[in-house]
Amino acid sequence: MKDLLSWDQTLFKDSELFELDHIPEHFLHRDEQLQSLMYCIRPALGGGRPLNSLCIGAPGTGKTTAVFKVFEEIAKHTPKIVPVIVNCQVNSTRYAVFSQIFKKLIGFAPPTSGVSFKKVFGEVAKYLAEHEKVLMVALDDMNYLFYENEANDVLYSLLRAHETNPGARVGVIAILSDTGVPHIFDPKVESVFLPEEIKFPKYSYDEIKDILSNRARLGFYPNVLDCAVLDKVTEHTFALGDLRVGIDLLKRAALNAERRANRTISPEDVESAYEKSRLIHLSYVMRALKEDEKRLISLIADSPQSTSGELYEKFHLQTALGYTTFYEMLNKLGSIKLIDADFTGKGERGRSRVVKLRYQPGEVKARL
Repeated sequence: MKDLLSWDQTLFKDSELFELDHIPEHFLHRDEQLQSLMYCIRPALGGGRPLNSLCIGAPGTGKTTAVFKVFEEIAKHTPKIVPVIVNCQVNSTRYAVFSQIFKKLIGFAPPTSGVSFKKVFGEVAKYLAEHEKVLMVALDDMNYLFYENEANDVLYSLLRAHETNPGARVGVIAILSDTGVPHIFDPKVESVFLPEEIKFPKYSYDEIKDILSNRARLGFYPNVLDCAVLDKVTEHTFALGDLRVGIDLLKRAALNAERRANRTISPEDVESAYEKSRLIHLSYVMRALKEDEKRLISLIADSPQSTSGELYEKFHLQTALGYTTFYEMLNKLGSIKLIDADFTGKGERGRSRVVKLRYQPGEVKARL
């Protein structure tokens, strides 16, 4: 019976380490990227304008965590720089982005309506110039600004703040998930943005194992996770190329073991947890879909092998929205890897597309 937990015992020494938004104290295998970010920010320490940077890589490769770590250091060491991270999945318009910046600088959010963007922008630029602060804005999940056609306006406004208020210094870190679909900046934005590109490659098998082993050592009590089970978790994580899967898998597998009142995680605990953990990306992107996008993905789930023309007819009947809006939504669902939409070579000028879900219809429906 000694292998069984009593009702008030747990396998978790610190369960916070297995939350996906946890910022680890020891951030492993990203020293080069951290150095590059610090290099871009360094001019601001002397009161100059920082270099802009573009952090690019697949989801779950440490982009956001790297920026958080650098911003933590800045906050500790200098009051000259004001670091702001804006979640663009939630704040996907220019007004929403600047509202977050305004809130950080002024201490309260501007009204959600009745105040023009120009007024909010003016207050931000004026504050920076008058208080001689340097603003460092990280646009996290910037892909969502592209989906809403707001990316160029946001960047243009940030990077031209010094023109209306001389002395307003702003640097931008764009955090972009590499989805295989290139995001193109306006020439007028490109000419002032000129970012240092910082690549975040997928973690290797050994790096994933090292990170998960470290998390398990700090987060679980001794002997909860043996080497063979850690290997199994690492294999699943490496196959999907997303570190978030492995962290979530450790948490769910430990909860499975606790449910069985076991003191150790078994391979079976990992396998039954994997069914949910592998869908981390699906859950994450589905959360941010707008109502009409949810309608469209629901239609695709109902008929997993439709052409774009057939889908548009059904979508238009439900929403009365035009083809251009439908086409943009279809491209967005492809960019965030929910669907594949391949041209068949048939139809008018060979532009007919077959739309296929990347997940099981039931998995998508369960998250609507």
